[in-house]
Amino acid sequence: MNGAQALIRTLVDCGVDTCFMNPGTSEMHFVAALDAVPEMRSVLALFEGVATGAADGYGRMAGRPAATLLHLGPGLGNGLANLHNARRARTPIVNIVGDHATHHKQYDAQLESDIETVARNVSTFIRWSTKADEVGTDAADAVSAASGPPGQVATLVLPADVSWSEGGLPGRLPAPARPEPPADAAIAEIAAALQSGEPACVFVGGRAGRAELLAQASAIAAATGAKLLGETFPARLERGAGRAPLDRLAYLAEFAAMQLDGLRHIVLIDAKAPVSFFAYPGKASDLVPEGCRVHVLAPPDGDLATALAMLAERIGASTAPVQQPAAPGLPTGALTADAVCAALGALMPEGAIVSDEANTSGLTAPGRTTGSAPHDWLCLTGGAIGQGLPVAIGAAVACPDRKVIALESDGSALYTMQSWWTMARENLDVTTILFNNRSYALLNMELGRVGAEAGGPRAKDMLDLARPDMDFTAIAKGLGLHATRATTADEFVDQLRRALATPGPTVIEAMVPSIL
Repeated sequence: MNGAQALIRTLVDCGVDTCFMNPGTSEMHFVAALDAVPEMRSVLALFEGVATGAADGYGRMAGRPAATLLHLGPGLGNGLANLHNARRARTPIVNIVGDHATHHKQYDAQLESDIETVARNVSTFIRWSTKADEVGTDAADAVSAASGPPGQVATLVLPADVSWSEGGLPGRLPAPARPEPPADAAIAEIAAALQSGEPACVFVGGRAGRAELLAQASAIAAATGAKLLGETFPARLERGAGRAPLDRLAYLAEFAAMQLDGLRHIVLIDAKAPVSFFAYPGKASDLVPEGCRVHVLAPPDGDLATALAMLAERIGASTAPVQQPAAPGLPTGALTADAVCAALGALMPEGAIVSDEANTSGLTAPGRTTGSAPHDWLCLTGGAIGQGLPVAIGAAVACPDRKVIALESDGSALYTMQSWWTMARENLDVTTILFNNRSYALLNMELGRVGAEAGGPRAKDMLDLARPDMDFTAIAKGLGLHATRATTADEFVDQLRRALATPGPTVIEAMVPSIL
């Protein structure tokens, strides 16, 4: 058994049986070893950012790591943006980066680079495997580190000669560490703050977006009269009819400040204290109101379920509000971004998974789908665009029995459009709704918000996606997908209904005006 075979056997034995990859020469022995370990599913991506984003989507839905396989430092660099998003989502990923053979590195060949410096931006665990008989142990340690809690990106660097050398031995997953139980005194302090009569907020994120934990947080808020808010862009939010409703913190800092105004206590439940996404002239970066105390229920590596249960018991919280079924009417007439969101709310199938990168065009999507059939909502956690389509790939691979809907904007889609080829190749059940307003609408808004001048024709030209207009329907067809274009609400409703009823990958290009 060579090093590559030992690596893949270890990953599979440790529960990592899916690898999203864009390999090169230094990774060829890993590729060859796939036939020796058929339990490993390998999914090819045409760009590293697709592979890393897909691993993010997979980890969010499967609750366990997928692996990536990237080619040297430049390949890692190409995948870095979506690894950044995965880090912010606390997604477990085992990130395998090929390297030059150990004896070749001294020659500074064309693809030689400082892999560790690149990896350190997104990885808390970085290890070089230097011997074939150590690869298995290194891989098992990487899986353990990635799995957390919290989930994280663990990067394993694999030199080519370590892959091809004989003597590889599979490794075993270390026994998981038990999280520290919450202290009674800390729970009592938080309970006292919530029951003090002072304005308070229960602020949820991360693991607390899952239905059972969210219901407990909601019951705690209801029992104490506290406001319940969620992160602006949660990694995974289980929502819809029959589940606890959750308002999310606004993206715009001034609106978020209004939601938080007057609070004296914020209780963080697997979330960080709210801050503004960017700095703006004359506006605060820290959104916690002056004089407000921030309480942490459990740290990221803590036993969140136990902490929530203890707090609920101390407060006497038992019943959470439940979202009643409610669907918007099907739109007719002109096609607008809101009409698209209304149609989605009306036609959403039960168990759907929504990968949301619709940006400005999708502003009304959360509201329009609040009472839709139960579903999962995956957001752009780290703000690095180009996530929506790759995350949809990973979600579809992790949950092949569920319909995945990618809400995508024209500007963001261009970053990782190679995703459509992988969807077609794997015949993934993903419906992409592509909002085409031919503009970077969000940046048009930000141009004024950052205090820049209004912008002349040259500035505005840099935020415009016309000249030439792009034909996303033709591009999708060229990448192997069924694709249609809707110019009216009636056309969109008909196309969406058919796409949701038909297994396999589909793209609907919705021609909408900009809402900004």
